[in-house]
Amino acid sequence: MNKSSSTIDQKVLLQSPKLLLQPPKADERQLWEIINTGCVGYRTFLVAHELGLFSLLADQPKTITEICEKLQIKCRAAEALLLMNVSLGLLHTYNNETYTLTQLAKDYLLENSPTYIGGFLDLAIANIEIYSFNSIKQAILTDTSQVYSGEKLFQAHEEQIALARAFTRGMHNHSMAAALVWPQAIDLSKYKRLLDIGGGSGAHSIGAVLKWANLEAVILDIEIVCDIAQEFVTQYGLQNRITTVSSDMWNDPFPPADLHFYADIYHDWSPEKCRFLTQKSFDSLKPGGRIIIHEMLYDNEQKLGAPAVAAYNMIMLICTEGQQYSGAELSRMLSEVGFVDIQILPSSGYWSIVTGCKPDVE
Repeated sequence: MNKSSSTIDQKVLLQSPKLLLQPPKADERQLWEIINTGCVGYRTFLVAHELGLFSLLADQPKTITEICEKLQIKCRAAEALLLMNVSLGLLHTYNNETYTLTQLAKDYLLENSPTYIGGFLDLAIANIEIYSFNSIKQAILTDTSQVYSGEKLFQAHEEQIALARAFTRGMHNHSMAAALVWPQAIDLSKYKRLLDIGGGSGAHSIGAVLKWANLEAVILDIEIVCDIAQEFVTQYGLQNRITTVSSDMWNDPFPPADLHFYADIYHDWSPEKCRFLTQKSFDSLKPGGRIIIHEMLYDNEQKLGAPAVAAYNMIMLICTEGQQYSGAELSRMLSEVGFVDIQILPSSGYWSIVTGCKPDVE
């Protein structure tokens, strides 16, 4: 600040102190939610996961003394850890002495649950630095990926098996809950073969064939990912109904199918590349075939709504060349290439499906 502006500010303050010292009109609580919960809450949750707090409470409630002994931490630290997770809705407490899991924690944070997300949390912990202040700042200033020291996410997976395996297993946990819900939102009784494009672990193929006995599924992905997907398919005993195809979705023709499915694929890519995939699916499907796009969508065309979706959009900025889309944007992509009967259907949580059909031959 230069001398002249400082002098002006002091004069204004002396002339009208009441004008400058008015109470704020907005409640400050939302700012503290952003600062405290956003900065510390998520990381404290990850620490609780890594320490094994949730599995410790799986069988029965425990006192703070028992928790201190098991985790080998002191009482003040234990109380801070526990109360943070109570505030996040993951624990119940009785008189701040005994702690137990909420249903949310039982569904998603215990390893024996089919919708356990621990592998995804492990992936988040391993890559926590990409969400640092400097990483986010660089992503905004350069519009480039910050993962794996600036390497492109999917190219790195093609070249490094360990990264591909960790990512695929993490995303399986990330996807399984939604994969068990969206097949209930739409009638797939007339379809025979689902092509799960960029299908990763096959979580969504597993969910679809478990719900619809008429369906078989093909997971299309790069070779190392297909190998991992086959392990999951075998684990669920579905190897007679789900197969894998190692393929490049950009350059190789799609194998025959009457149902194309994309889960968290469009948000990895630019609108131009998404339009390419939309056109490719339309051209590949036979008349009457259907496309389904499963994404976390913005509520409206203006892309306003839940902070969770806006945060997911930031993650795409940090990790990929893509973005989160609105249902209207994806619907237009389908309509522009010729899909009809387009619908946006909510499934679970923040997830939705956008779907359309290739017209039947008249």
